[in-house]
Amino acid sequence: MQFVQDAKIFIKSGSGGSGSVSFRREKNIEFGGPDGGNGGKGGDVLVQGNGAKHTLLDFRFKKKYTAENGSPGSGRKKTGKAGRDLLLWVPLGTEIWIEGEKVADITQENQKITLFKGGKGGAGNACLKNSVHQSPRIAYPGESGQESWVELKLKLLANVGLVGMPNAGKSTLLNALTDANSKVGDYPFTTLFPKLGVLCWEDKEIVLADLPGLIEDAHLGKGLGHRFLSHAQRCSVLLHVIDAAQSDAFQKYHQIRQELKLFDETLIQKTEFIVFNKSDRLKEDQKKRLQDLFSNSELIFFVSALHRKDLEALINKIETFF
Repeated sequence: MQFVQDAKIFIKSGSGGSGSVSFRREKNIEFGGPDGGNGGKGGDVLVQGNGAKHTLLDFRFKKKYTAENGSPGSGRKKTGKAGRDLLLWVPLGTEIWIEGEKVADITQENQKITLFKGGKGGAGNACLKNSVHQSPRIAYPGESGQESWVELKLKLLANVGLVGMPNAGKSTLLNALTDANSKVGDYPFTTLFPKLGVLCWEDKEIVLADLPGLIEDAHLGKGLGHRFLSHAQRCSVLLHVIDAAQSDAFQKYHQIRQELKLFDETLIQKTEFIVFNKSDRLKEDQKKRLQDLFSNSELIFFVSALHRKDLEALINKIETFF
């Protein structure tokens, strides 16, 4: 399935039906009087969260969504039929933006909001009768529905985000920690869009997100990772995965930190675990050197995701944050 995290659509709620101009006509009743009914209310536009959806693909090809208009009123004071509401299902984690302002954030199953209300039905001439105007020959049109271009932005609901350079082993680590089956390969950018996995530990379920690898100048549009960094904004913990066998691990680490900062400065303020993957290739003196280089960091772990070694300490520490 294609992963779509942004969509721009046009939405309009239903307009109210027009009121009716009608006069009562019955045998043996000389002065029947006005009996035009009111117009029906226009349909609302509702948005509801659906945990079974994982992408905004439904909104990629269809761009216009309109609720039903209300029906006009009729004689005998009959109110027009209300227009049907329009219900849009979105994945959990969808933000709704209108004219640059976030108006809603759908984060819970079946969470429902009324995005646009339908227009009220117009008054028929039966409602406009008064002591001065006994037989009004006018009726009011219904209110127009609300309309606007709406931006949908999907930010996955994950507790922990995996960031790092391409080929650091993030997908392998996700598979080792969770029930995920993320694609793994010995070439860059095997992860083309975020993948989720659930770490089940005792009575807790912790959601992890594997984000595509970052490279230098990602914030300027290079590589793939910059497109998906918005998903990391929801995470409370980041696992910075580093290929322990790299000779320039310290330099690469700070490149990624800089890219995170340039995208959103709050990302570097989150709790960060430094995970040296592929550590089975290291000798003890090499581990000691890395520990000295990263002495300012408290949460450092050496693991081998491929061989699923030394993961327990990492899992235990992650669990303490949730």
